[in-house]
Amino acid sequence: MLFVLCSQSGMCCGALLRTAVRPRLPKRFVVAASEFTDLPRFPVGFELAEALTAAAQHLHGTGTPDDTMNTAVSLAVRLLPDAEHAGISEIQRGGRLRTLAWTDETVRFAAEPRQGGHTPHRDWERLWTTPVVRTDDSEADGGGALSGLGLRSALSLRLRADRRRLTVLTAYARKPQAFDDDATRVGRLFVAHVSLALDSATVREQLTEAMRTRDLIGQATGILMERLDIDAAGAFDSLVKASQRENVKLRDLARRIVDANSASGGRGVTER
Repeated sequence: MLFVLCSQSGMCCGALLRTAVRPRLPKRFVVAASEFTDLPRFPVGFELAEALTAAAQHLHGTGTPDDTMNTAVSLAVRLLPDAEHAGISEIQRGGRLRTLAWTDETVRFAAEPRQGGHTPHRDWERLWTTPVVRTDDSEADGGGALSGLGLRSALSLRLRADRRRLTVLTAYARKPQAFDDDATRVGRLFVAHVSLALDSATVREQLTEAMRTRDLIGQATGILMERLDIDAAGAFDSLVKASQRENVKLRDLARRIVDANSASGGRGVTER
């Protein structure tokens, strides 16, 4: 059963939406169904809460964090008013950056550091302390990488942040002042869903990797027990010492042992 939550308070999308837009909008915000060509068909003019629900179902249906991020940037250009491109980037302390997902090469190029390795979006550093940064007109701000690519507006939303790295979803448009306060509200609701789905996909991937690692280490330990005629504790200790001596991750060393044993038909393992 899917519970679509927009904040840790447990409020549903509809409740958050009503709270967020009541002061400014006398009418309900609606999204045209044609904006979601790859989603299940809804009646024209379905509410934003329903659009977010559909988006959340797609996000939570992905298998890996990479799939989640690729789905998120694709949905962003359909859900955020006036968005034409979108990308997700990871920024490390000191300005090092890598692009994780993008809708097209224009976005990938826009997010890559220019000569000198600095972040192309000067305001991105503010996202360490604030959840949203908006560029209303890149030309008015002095040009730069965005203006050179014909991207006048950008809406950057913080997905994740810790002491070392910052993950940002950015929507772009070719016209100036494309993203107003309403688009920002929609964006913040959307990235709440993306963040939850990304955390869920990350946990699933880590659990899957842990299971695979456990199985590999168990197989390698069994091989060493048989070949070296030692008990399980001694085999595992031998594996750990070899990992430290060769400066190789335990799982990678275990994989080498298992692969070597398979290649030799079950003979010739000599790890000590």
